[in-house]
Amino acid sequence: MNTTPGASADAASASYYQAHEKIYPREVHGRFARLRVLAVWVLLGLYYLLPWLELHGRQAVLFDLAERKFYVFSLVMWPQDFIFLTWLLVLAALSLFFFTALAGRLWCSYACPQTVWTEAFLWLERLTEGTRQARIKLDAAPWGPRKWLRKGSKQILWVGFALWTGFSFVGFFTPIRTLFADVLALTASPWETFWILFYGFATYGNAGYLREQVCLYMCPYARFQSAMFDQDTLIITYDAERGEPRGSRRREAPRGATGLGDCIDCTWCVQVCPTGIDIRKGLQYECIACAACIDACDNVMDRIGYPRGLIRYTTQHALDHRTTHVMRPRVLVYGAILALLAVGFAVALYLRTPLGLDVIRDRNSLFRLLDDGRIENVYTLKILNKSELNRTFDLTVTGAGALTLDPPRPAYSVAPGEVYPAVVRVVRDAYQPAGSETIHFRIVARDDPRVTATHDARLLAPSR
Repeated sequence: MNTTPGASADAASASYYQAHEKIYPREVHGRFARLRVLAVWVLLGLYYLLPWLELHGRQAVLFDLAERKFYVFSLVMWPQDFIFLTWLLVLAALSLFFFTALAGRLWCSYACPQTVWTEAFLWLERLTEGTRQARIKLDAAPWGPRKWLRKGSKQILWVGFALWTGFSFVGFFTPIRTLFADVLALTASPWETFWILFYGFATYGNAGYLREQVCLYMCPYARFQSAMFDQDTLIITYDAERGEPRGSRRREAPRGATGLGDCIDCTWCVQVCPTGIDIRKGLQYECIACAACIDACDNVMDRIGYPRGLIRYTTQHALDHRTTHVMRPRVLVYGAILALLAVGFAVALYLRTPLGLDVIRDRNSLFRLLDDGRIENVYTLKILNKSELNRTFDLTVTGAGALTLDPPRPAYSVAPGEVYPAVVRVVRDAYQPAGSETIHFRIVARDDPRVTATHDARLLAPSR
């Protein structure tokens, strides 16, 4: 027995650390593979095409940080509308809880950016390096003209795709047509250049090289999914009762005649797995529910004439021959809260007034006593036109006796997206009523009386 300190250290290192082995997922065809391809095309299509859409003479989707305006088609969001962004984040979190409790890791399998871009990078890799076996042989082969050509062409496609991804990302924050012209002329700002390169490099590294390691070591979702799963959650699993004992057999051998289960131990389910796990060992946190193993196993079952479903979507209760309860307390609670928040968000967005009014009283003086026995308070109004129309607004003021405005019956023409400052004087009798009171400013759009905003302010006056 070796008891030297060096041997102990080596043993400890071997038990705690394992060198990363590159995973070569095998290409698979089937219904779930088609769904993943569809999801990739839809999501990447939206990502790359949305910045190029125009509406009302401007970019349809643009988060203009410099101007502090977010354009989402016909909506123009301002910093005052931050509550809507918070609302959306809460909806997204509850949606994740709801769909995870109901159907497992749907987000990971079809919509996660890591999954989507990894699929795209894998497609480029297969295009240049070939099938799984061809890629394994190519990596094991010594460097030569053929290997340089294939590896180099892959890198060119990867780098180009990653840079276009970074460019499209910045195009959501800077008008993309202007950005495109600046990039071609090499006049893009340092920050724009930095974010194009940074996001492009992040996409290249995560989707090209790290791939499954992001899911295994960096993503927190896999760590707390067990707290969101229960015995009725839809999961991808191997039917051990039907498949064991596993073993190879002749294709012409009748089912059940060999004393073996339906699993022929072909390992296709392992070869197609993007995280390199063996689903036959049970549910594992590394599983991203991509369903590639289901397609692979179904294809094998079709070839040997066995029924599909040895690996399938099911629940633990179904595997245990118990009743699965889809409508259970956590699903109902998540669904009810999600529905209420979604309806509330839609109603609040519909009732949102594209107009803002802020009133600031002049603090340099409490009030000014006029020669005719009246008092005057001075206010600065800031009128924010959130719409995309040039509008004229009428101002009125009520409360605390008979109030008059100076200038009388003021009207203000405010351009789209403009914050218009206006100074007004509110005049009233000094002692009717006596003391300070709350007054109410109200502006109304001439072209649409429904567009209105109010703001309360304090009018200061002497007491008897």
